[in-house]
Amino acid sequence: MHRSTRVLAALAAATLLGSAALPTAYAQGHGRHRPAPHPHVTTATYAPSDENVPNPQRGFYHHTETHYRADGSGYTPLDQASLEGYRAEGITQILRVFYLEKFASTPQLDQAFLDLVQADYDTARAAGVSVITRFAYAQGGEWPYSPPYGDAPLSTVLAHIEQLGPILRANADVVPVVQNGFIGLWGEGYYTDHFVADPADPGVVTDADWANRSAVTQALLDELPADRSVQVRTMLSKQRLLGVPSGEGSAVGPDEAWTGQTSARVGHHNDCLLASPDDFGTFLSDPITLDQEYLAAESRYVPVGGETCAVNAPRSEWASASAELARYHYSYLNRDYNQDVLNSWGTAGIAETARRLGYRFVLESSSVSAARRHAAPTVTVRVRNDGWAAPYTPRPAHLVLTRTDGRQVTVPFGSDARTWAPGTTTTLTAALANVPAGTYTLALALPSADAGTQQDPRFAVRTANTGTWDAARGVNVLQGTVTVR
Repeated sequence: MHRSTRVLAALAAATLLGSAALPTAYAQGHGRHRPAPHPHVTTATYAPSDENVPNPQRGFYHHTETHYRADGSGYTPLDQASLEGYRAEGITQILRVFYLEKFASTPQLDQAFLDLVQADYDTARAAGVSVITRFAYAQGGEWPYSPPYGDAPLSTVLAHIEQLGPILRANADVVPVVQNGFIGLWGEGYYTDHFVADPADPGVVTDADWANRSAVTQALLDELPADRSVQVRTMLSKQRLLGVPSGEGSAVGPDEAWTGQTSARVGHHNDCLLASPDDFGTFLSDPITLDQEYLAAESRYVPVGGETCAVNAPRSEWASASAELARYHYSYLNRDYNQDVLNSWGTAGIAETARRLGYRFVLESSSVSAARRHAAPTVTVRVRNDGWAAPYTPRPAHLVLTRTDGRQVTVPFGSDARTWAPGTTTTLTAALANVPAGTYTLALALPSADAGTQQDPRFAVRTANTGTWDAARGVNVLQGTVTVR
């Protein structure tokens, strides 16, 4: 029998039985002993929405870049109005590549440059936008590329990372993840003057070169907060950093996830998604299936994103693309490149990608259990993840109660949305033991965990439902009320 049917049946039976339906204390006062009645449970269900919900740290991004050349020219600050326009499109994040041309041969960054970086983060915060961040020294011109490419030696890179560390930490609320960068053209680890034995043969990387590359990754990890990750360009980069072979057995698993260990803080960005059988050197294992299984396994727990870069039909078309975006748990993708690839997915494919990149939480139901003797009321909420990934930075879940006089109480559910895996439903339960008496309306809140954006509703998570979002407060309103006595 359905739960609501059981409740109605119980109420009907209580009416027929007369005194048996009276409170226990009343029955005992008249010489009878009756068991306490079952708590009354009210349940509400919620309608899903097909809307592309503009949630933080997920979905398509727009590419931005800026330069700081030898004469100090080339820097184009972020524009708040443009970023707010991105939000109006349903896009809540950008990739920002900071090119450090002036500093490739000197370990000291100008304070003027550091001030410009800080100003960009301030602008992004004011616009309600997150900044996937990468630093690099040079970008390629016309093919073919030949040395010198223009990047910096290890000692200079490490000095720059140390100077950038305070800014990255201070702005972690709008920096969800940092791409490894620094090495090679575009900061993608290839075509480098200093991190291969022979720049004219950039595909040959010695053990010493790998040690230097790993030092860059580790330096970035050391400068970032423990709950922020660095993304590397190939799986082999992480495997060499950790000294592990490819294959599913080496992937970070649930026991390591979100612990702050190095293995749990290194994710992946694939900037040639679908472009060839190995994505232009992204998958390097022999056989290639080892890297594929490795990424499929650990992308459940570390951030994955990137961009397409070349038409490679039929693999780059929608049927294959959607399968890979799901298999590798993509959280973000470049909306600006490669347009020929993206257009091949069709309007429906682009729309589904916009909806399902990263997490997509859908309220299924909520239930209120009335107070019993010696037990407080409880509120239960069921949330389904229809996205391709889970959040990759901390995301606490709270029950927000608002009393009729306006007083607000927040009760933690004791759950982090990073654990809400794609394709699963999570049940959240909160007991209202220490809540002051009164009648309250209810809401599910998934705010930013970072102090700088915690109170900003644009950085809170909205569920994909109709009629539940309170944009002013940044909470998902639940049906019904609860009375605490």
